[in-house]
Amino acid sequence: MDIPAKPWPTGLSEQCEPLVRRVLAPNPSPYTFTGTQTYIVGAGSEVAVIDPGPADGSIGSEPSPFKGADTNGVGHVEAILAAVGDAKITAILCTHTHRDHSPAAAPLKALTGAPIIGCAPLSLNDDGPRADSAFDHGYAPDRILTDGERISGPDWTIEAVATPGHTSNHLCYSLTQSGALFTGDHVMAWSTSVVSPPDGDMSAYMASLQKLYDRDDKRLYPAHGPAVDKPRQLVRGMLGHRRSREAQILRLLSEGPQAIPAMVAVMYKGLDPRLTGAAGRSVLAHLVDLEQQGRVRCEGDIWISAA
Repeated sequence: MDIPAKPWPTGLSEQCEPLVRRVLAPNPSPYTFTGTQTYIVGAGSEVAVIDPGPADGSIGSEPSPFKGADTNGVGHVEAILAAVGDAKITAILCTHTHRDHSPAAAPLKALTGAPIIGCAPLSLNDDGPRADSAFDHGYAPDRILTDGERISGPDWTIEAVATPGHTSNHLCYSLTQSGALFTGDHVMAWSTSVVSPPDGDMSAYMASLQKLYDRDDKRLYPAHGPAVDKPRQLVRGMLGHRRSREAQILRLLSEGPQAIPAMVAVMYKGLDPRLTGAAGRSVLAHLVDLEQQGRVRCEGDIWISAA
């Protein structure tokens, strides 16, 4: 999907449906599309905030070729507060703890007193090139939600939907009043989700996709990119895409032992060079899944068919 022309509505409150508003963070990149979308749920005196986004532009002290994945978020907390207006924030929810999603939870809590609720904490160092942000080591939830747990406000009820795969702690959130589902990075219309081992798990991701396919959500609100009005059609296509990638890998290995960079060159022709590392992580995720099934094996950096 092409990135829409500027200007993007950064920092503005956009009404998506009666109980949902969206505020775009100023962190666009080839990996975040136009930026992280923070959602405000509720039209009355109490609201919830989903994925408050990045708090600043830092990734850490070490140089990173993917620094653009967590660019300047200064001012996004102020934009959220302006969109909320006189309403009280009673819950700050994070779908997962990549640094383009959760760091603004802490300053938002400090300013409003709202509890941080949702996914479990997870702090891991990167294990290779990523197409998304590093993990948020400072994330500290006041309450962790499990699959099916609910929180409510005067005019809204949000239910947690566990969707591990992109990360092991990933949650989606269902708005029961409208049938909307906030999908974080699990499902996006503009791009496939990155599944990067060791925390990213392709088997879990496929199971989570099937879980969404079996649901009856009316609309999906991803953290990046446009809303999705035909959820089952999109998810069916994503399941097919992943199965196709797996079949590609097995065909390549049937021709002889392969290293991941060589497989990426064949499988992702015309890929933006900045995304080569991310493609390699997704290939690795498929290989790890196939290895667990006993269909491939690894010798050093070389993968071999076990057929």
